[in-house]
Amino acid sequence: MDALRAEKKARSAEVGALLAAKTAADDPKVVELKAASQAIATKLVGLEERLAAAEGALDDALLRIPNPPDLDIPVGGSEANTTIRTWVPKGHPPIGADGSDPATDAAPEHDVVGERLGIFDLERGAKVAGTAFPAYRGDGAALIRGLINLFLDTHVRENGFTEIWSPILINEASARGTGQIPDKEDQMYVVGRDGFSLAPTAEVPVTNLHRDEILNGAELPIRYAAYTPCFRREAGSYGKDVRGLNRLHQFDKVEIVQLVHPETSYSVLEEMVAHVEKLVQSLQLPYRILKLCGGDMGFASAQTYDFEIFSGAQQKWLEVSSVSNFESFQSNRMKLRYKDENGKTQLAHTLNGSALALPR
Repeated sequence: MDALRAEKKARSAEVGALLAAKTAADDPKVVELKAASQAIATKLVGLEERLAAAEGALDDALLRIPNPPDLDIPVGGSEANTTIRTWVPKGHPPIGADGSDPATDAAPEHDVVGERLGIFDLERGAKVAGTAFPAYRGDGAALIRGLINLFLDTHVRENGFTEIWSPILINEASARGTGQIPDKEDQMYVVGRDGFSLAPTAEVPVTNLHRDEILNGAELPIRYAAYTPCFRREAGSYGKDVRGLNRLHQFDKVEIVQLVHPETSYSVLEEMVAHVEKLVQSLQLPYRILKLCGGDMGFASAQTYDFEIFSGAQQKWLEVSSVSNFESFQSNRMKLRYKDENGKTQLAHTLNGSALALPR
């Protein structure tokens, strides 16, 4: 293409020179040069179409490459996850190595308790929207609202985060920026007429607030806390794991997001883990923290810690939070940059964590 453009420019210059020398426009030499120039222009159109198709295919391929895990992340599937620590409230008996809890062996399932207390209504929620869209009522609704306020107030007043009330509709650029597409398209609810999706987590709208921006390095770190309802199709989910509030299509979550200098991102990750840990301890719930292996981490993450709370009735650990460092993966996609002390443009690192998700 470059060679043809140069040739076309040369032909045009020859035509210009001939016309400047009073050569007639219908002179055979002028006509020949113009025809050659037009033929080159036609070739260029075809090459530009091929180039656009190749660039589109390349961009799509690059977007499908996941973030490489940090070098100290264990290789393998979920069996390679590492338990960092386990905590139980004072007076609570130790949870067995097999996950058993002698204090709650006979505990009734949460959906039975919820229906008995009248704090949520699965049947009427399903009537309004469908399965896995619960309706909370009375003390259940007040509990949801109270927990949201507790989590937000803790992050804002104690941890120095700025509260954000964000849109819950996201456009394609936002979903692409944080790595939801092309990866989790089948998990998202799409508003087809207008080209929006419902936010699967506040991470998406909040992190994208600074998409295509160059920040002053002195502004970092930027700390945001946001509550949103979250919408996930949970395609392929089935069986006892979807009973009651285990897996929902709509649930409530408070998210914390940080934009930081690259050299501080892993210390910030540990700081965010501590924020989540303090919240779970304040609720007096047994939990454990897992460092995820490469095969169990999300598409965009370089390192992830999962928090799991022990469910006595189900005799199993249930994930309630993931805290992740994405390094420059998201900021590269979003062109989220900052000027360092030398005036050079650098990619920021992004992190987020559920702090906390409510239903479980």
